[in-house]
Parts: sequence; C-alpha cells; structure tokens
Amino acid sequence: MTEQSARTAPSADATSDPAPQGLSRRALLGTAGATGLVLGAAGAAAGYAAAPSPATPLTSVGSGRAMFHGKHQPGITEGLQARGHLVAFDLAAGAGRKEAAALLRRWSQTAERLMAGEPAPHGDTDIARDAGPSSLTVTFGFGHSFFARTGLEKQRPAALDPLPEFSSDRLDKARSNGDLWVQIGADDALVAFHALRAIQKDAGSAARVRWQMNGFNRSPGATAHPMTARNLMGQIDGTRNPRPADADFDRRIFVPEDGEPAWMANGSYAVVRRIRMLLDDWEKLKPAEQEKVIGRRKSDGAPLSGGTETTEMDLEKTDPQGNLVVPINAHARITRPDQNGGAAMLRRPFSYHDGIDADGTPDAGLLFICWQADPLRGFVPVQRKLDRGDALSEYIRHEASGLFAVPGGAAKGEYVGQRLLEG
Repeated sequence: MTEQSARTAPSADATSDPAPQGLSRRALLGTAGATGLVLGAAGAAAGYAAAPSPATPLTSVGSGRAMFHGKHQPGITEGLQARGHLVAFDLAAGAGRKEAAALLRRWSQTAERLMAGEPAPHGDTDIARDAGPSSLTVTFGFGHSFFARTGLEKQRPAALDPLPEFSSDRLDKARSNGDLWVQIGADDALVAFHALRAIQKDAGSAARVRWQMNGFNRSPGATAHPMTARNLMGQIDGTRNPRPADADFDRRIFVPEDGEPAWMANGSYAVVRRIRMLLDDWEKLKPAEQEKVIGRRKSDGAPLSGGTETTEMDLEKTDPQGNLVVPINAHARITRPDQNGGAAMLRRPFSYHDGIDADGTPDAGLLFICWQADPLRGFVPVQRKLDRGDALSEYIRHEASGLFAVPGGAAKGEYVGQRLLEG
C-alpha cells in the first residue's frame, strides 16, 4: 500500500429504467447504453468523473459500459470496480508464438463481446444473461517468461526485468509471475465471474492457470457522496493518486508513442502484489496509534498536520514537545512523491478475503495493482524506501508478486498484443 493508492470514482451511471424481465443483454444496451458509462481512446479523464449518485437506481449499475478498443487497454484509468478477478496463465508445453497469437485473438474477441453486454462467442454459460455489461473491463499483459517461451526475447522490454528482492517479502512463487496475466473488473459479481469463466475456457489446451485471486471494492452508490475508498484496515486509501488532468499523467503512467519497444506504445507496466494485512495485530492498536502509523486521521483521511484529506501534509510541523506531528516513519510521509524523486504510479487495487485460518486469523488484505510507464522509476524506488523503515510494515506481509507488460489498446479489427506477436 502507498500514499498514492487509488479510488478513482467511475462515471455516473445511466438513469434508464430497469429492463423488462427477459430482455436480452444486447436489447438492454439498446435502451440504456447511450447514456451509460463510455470509456475509450479519449476517455481517460472520464474514468475520474463523479461516482453514481445515491439517487440513481441500483439497477442502472448494469448499464455502465467501458470500451474495449482504444488508445489504452481498459481497466487502467477507470474507477475502482466492485468485483475483480486476477488470473495468470502459463503457456502449455509445446505452445509457442503461433498458439499465443491465436489465444490472444480469442481472448480479445471474447472481451470485446462481453464488455458490450453480449454473450461470449464460444459456448456462453448464461451466467450473466440477465445483466448489462456492468462496466466490465478485461485487461491483458505479458510476463517476463512469456518472451522466452515464444521466441521473442529480443522484443522483451528492459522495464520487464524481474523486480528486486525486498526484505519484507514472503513470496509464494506458485502464486507469483506467469507468462500471461488477465485482470477482470466489473460492478456486478456475476458479470465478473462470467468473464473469468469465459477467459479460462478460451485458454483451452494453449495455456493453464498458474494462479487466480479474487477481490472486491465498495459498490457504486453505497455512500452518500463520491469519496475515497477505505481498505480493510479502515483507512481512507487513495488520497494522492495521479489523475489524467495532471500535466505529466501520460508521461508517468503510459509508454510514449515513440517509446521502446515499439509494440509497447501507449501501454503500461502493472506491478501486482498480494499484501496480507495482519488485522488481529492492527486492531489491537488504538485509533490514535493507527493514525501515527499511517500519518493521517482515520475518520476523514486528513494529514495529522491538519486540514482536510486534500490538504498538503506539513512534514515539518511539531507538537508542543517538539516531536514531529507526522512521525518520521509514517507510511504517508515515506510514500509521498516529493519524498521519492517524483516517483508516481496509478494505484487501482482490490481488497480480498480468502477465509479464516484454523487459528482464527483472517486471510485478508489488498491485491495491490499499480500502473506506471517504468516500474524502475515508479514502484521500485518507493518500495525500497518502505522496506527500510515503514511503520506499516509490522502489520502487513507481501505474499505474492508479479510484473507484467500491458500493451496499448487494440484498434478495431486488431487483438491485444498483435503488434508484438505478428510484428
């Protein structure tokens, strides 16, 4: 977790009446799609528009739609989604570049249809038959090992070099990395699972699941007004996330048009970390002690130095005894971009809960996902600094990790990764 964590609110949902019983997903879009959420090549800023008003009927959540084709892949600049699935695949023995290209072609076709609210093209299961697209996004990426398996080592980006080891890591290799990575998000749990199942079935004999994780966020319209999300520690989490309106947003988050390698133009790099929160230990702390660990008030996310959530943190302010109001090892102090050479990353995480261990300990925490043009200038310097003295490190454990090259969006008639696999 970092100070730059994300709660980028989705655009307002449509206000159309609910679809009559039995209306198909395609027909539903005919009545609601025109006013639903549309995000595509020019829609980065739209992903940060106001969240649905509480007056908006919950049934209209289903009409929200993101676009598959565009300059960037979906699932990066859109707001946090209520349900998410992360899944990594390894290519099957004997599968290479030809099989990978066919797989990405199938996956892209499936993602395009499902994001439009249409049935999957190959053996649809009817799981989402009664729903609209529910702002579904499907995002594809390539891991470091993918390039050797497909004979494309010369096309592997330098930015995809393995992440360094951190002293706080307790990584499970079986749940880390992978040849291919897919991120699925939606504002309806059945729509999200429907996409996960379709992607898994499309893999066929070309690839096998390496690991899979499930996450969630607050549902649209659940709060009285749009607000930054809270994590499972109860802390407001997302105050300083970069926004498309920032002058340097694209430079920090996306590979430029003339960047290297050429097939990564308009793409980004995703760092994925499964961070377990040691909630039993955390919840033993009094709220005031929790606030010192983070450096912000728990009630409203304002810095301990005063003001509101968006007030600039005063790192030099002291109390009457001369002690720093924001402790030197506070998480929010350490992760500030101005304390890390301007390092920035777009955070778009999911919370997770995978049951309760035999001793009563919850297996819960954060599926940390951050996006940047170069992880060596984004995630790595911040994590190194956290590794040296973050007060929060006592209450979290990094259990899985991955780094993936996520190419730019596919143009109409293309599939994701085509410029790499057919270039």
